Amino acid sequence: MKKVTLSFDNGPDPDTTPQVLDVLARHGLRTTFFVVGERLRDPGRRALCARARAEGHRIGNHTYGHIMPLGMSANPDLPAWEIGKAQDLIGTLSEPAPLFRPSGALGALNDTLFSRRALDYLVAGGYTCVLWNAVPRDWDDPRGWVGRALDLCERQSWPLVVLHDIDTGAMDSLDRFLDELAQRDMTVVQEFPPDCVPIVGGRIVGPVERYVAA
Repeated sequence: MKKVTLSFDNGPDPDTTPQVLDVLARHGLRTTFFVVGERLRDPGRRALCARARAEGHRIGNHTYGHIMPLGMSANPDLPAWEIGKAQDLIGTLSEPAPLFRPSGALGALNDTLFSRRALDYLVAGGYTCVLWNAVPRDWDDPRGWVGRALDLCERQSWPLVVLHDIDTGAMDSLDRFLDELAQRDMTVVQEFPPDCVPIVGGRIVGPVERYVAA
């Protein structure tokens, strides 16, 4: 049975995140939510993260403001602001080795993901960096993403799918997507495929230089 890992970026959202959590609970699934730190300034949104954590999901850092891929900025202070400030807001909801997912331009995996200073910051801070290999662009096509996601899952040996718990209506189709995965003999797991995790607990374990700006 093929493994599929799901993850949700850019939340929490007061309407969509509870919907996603309810669907995952009905299917008995656990996943990871990579949250935008500034949203946790709202107590209600932080409470949603606390609910997710209590239900067995992991909470990861997806930068503070989701402004731009870190490798696209020459500002030497940006990593501490975007990574560190978000992590401070996640606080006790974090994993022991904090999880970080960089912003990617429309899901691209290239040398815009990190600046050299950002990479050094992640290593020094003991972060685990989680990338991806399946981006069905649910934010761009809220009604048609399911077929694209299934096709991406068929093509990857262990897909790590990036979805978004934001208010686009795309997650209205999450239940159908999960049913389709089960019908195709694919099982959703919480762990990450090793080739999507180039940094573990601050230790570089896979090829990461290709994602660092020159």
